[in-house]
Amino acid sequence: MSFFLPKLESKREVDDVIRSTEDIVLVLRFGRENDSECLKLDDILAKTAPELAKMASIYTVEVDKVPTKQDFIDVVETIFRGAMKGKLMVMSPIDPQNIPKYDLLYQDI
Repeated sequence: MSFFLPKLESKREVDDVIRSTEDIVLVLRFGRENDSECLKLDDILAKTAPELAKMASIYTVEVDKVPTKQDFIDVVETIFRGAMKGKLMVMSPIDPQNIPKYDLLYQDI
């Protein structure tokens, strides 16, 4: 069922979608098209995509075509482990110098 969902086939496409998505949830399914678990998830996502169109954008990303960064995996793992221990905050495993800085939109309110 992944053929019903838009595919991102390069790192640049993934970055562009992340940067351009505003005011809705971005759902990225990282996996393999021939994996049975991914096919089940794709089926669920494809069935719910029309109902979620105003709230979420759903894309599939083939991990064999688009390399994933280890930093992302480390952050997810750190958050998961902290949540399992009941922590509300965890320390980022990423070096603070490698984290992009953003301007606050509502700084003077």
